[in-house]
Amino acid sequence: MAPSSDIGPGIELRHLISFLAIAEELHFGRAAARLHLAQPSLSQHLQRLERSVGVELVARNSHEVRLTPAGEAFRERAQDIVARVRRAAQAARAAAAGRAGTVRVGYNFPAGQRVLPAALATLNARHPEIDLEMSEMRTGPQLAALGEGRLDVAMVYGRPLAADLRSRHLLRVPLVAVVGLRHPWAARERVPFVELAGESCILFNRAQSSAMYDAIFSAAQTSGIRLTVAEEVDDPHATAIIAAIKPVVGFASALRGRMADGATGGPRTKTVRLYDPVPILDLYAVWRAQPGPLVEAFLSCLPASSEVTI
Repeated sequence: MAPSSDIGPGIELRHLISFLAIAEELHFGRAAARLHLAQPSLSQHLQRLERSVGVELVARNSHEVRLTPAGEAFRERAQDIVARVRRAAQAARAAAAGRAGTVRVGYNFPAGQRVLPAALATLNARHPEIDLEMSEMRTGPQLAALGEGRLDVAMVYGRPLAADLRSRHLLRVPLVAVVGLRHPWAARERVPFVELAGESCILFNRAQSSAMYDAIFSAAQTSGIRLTVAEEVDDPHATAIIAAIKPVVGFASALRGRMADGATGGPRTKTVRLYDPVPILDLYAVWRAQPGPLVEAFLSCLPASSEVTI
């Protein structure tokens, strides 16, 4: 049995749609053609609606068609009702197609700055029924959460090689050095990587971000130097605090470094470009094989691959 189209005592959705067409066209012939109805049927819809409401909504004579004051007042409410019904139908179709629900997304700082804003805007425009649950984490914790089913998509440094994971390149990001304002490098715009041979460095446990860790040590190997690791700190903000007060060198993505340089009220640091070589990180979206329609919808909204310049 088909569901009733009644939306109130004696009021049917099709009667509201017919009334709104008349209200917009102010011409019965054009309104009927727009709705692919015979003109007598359109007139009948209006008559039934007016009987249900109990007042005249449209006045017409041989010269004009116009809304009565009651019709003007009714029009806005009718538009809202029809729009709500249409949105409800869209939500139902989205749910039936697996396009309504929540996608759990992990991300790091560069993804939050360069990828997620555009992806969210596109997702909201294309799939307003899909919500995102977002968590900022480093690469290691993200991949662990993805493997345990606590995340649907991870935005991480490095491309995982696991057979049950899929990935897509999003962003190429240079690494920079982070030093306090009293450090000798603070007066310099860029420094060759080889000069790190004479510096004490702050690093982090490799499990936190293996791609970033390896990029730093690969650049050291290319430069023919050994890094001196004075401290190991897993929190990027804590790294900046230590660099601000001690004569050590930390590392950050160019995007995080720029943000720290412009910040007020936090640790006072300066970012310095590294070169010869420039340590580079590649950011990927990573998800499990056979992701399902919700994740596929989110992935389709990710922006094209890009590169951060320094």
